[in-house]
Amino acid sequence: QVQLVESGGGLVQPGGSLRLSCAASASGFSIYAMGWYRQAPGKQRELVASITSGGNTYHADSVKGRFTISRDNAKNTVYLRMNSLKPEDTAVYYCNAPMGPGARWSWGRGTQVTVSS
Repeated sequence: QVQLVESGGGLVQPGGSLRLSCAASASGFSIYAMGWYRQAPGKQRELVASITSGGNTYHADSVKGRFTISRDNAKNTVYLRMNSLKPEDTAVYYCNAPMGPGARWSWGRGTQVTVSS
């Protein structure tokens, strides 16, 4: 059973920055595409960024130019650098391996990001 442990969230003012980390216990981590998702209160979970095994990235329009996904295969870790944060970025952030319309593994606990003055 793969374990995903997200960290790095917190309370930040609008315009601030955070870096999220996700450690995965998956064997062969480097072969999997990885993604960051978020779920705001009352909304469905959405994919905000993903990175392939080869390092190609995707960022949703809502975060493009502000968020950057990266990975360190030696550490089995994926990161999300978030700059110019907005109140609408407030959500619980999760990582997982995208698979079709869903995700490959069970979800971790996520990390809360709150953007507020």
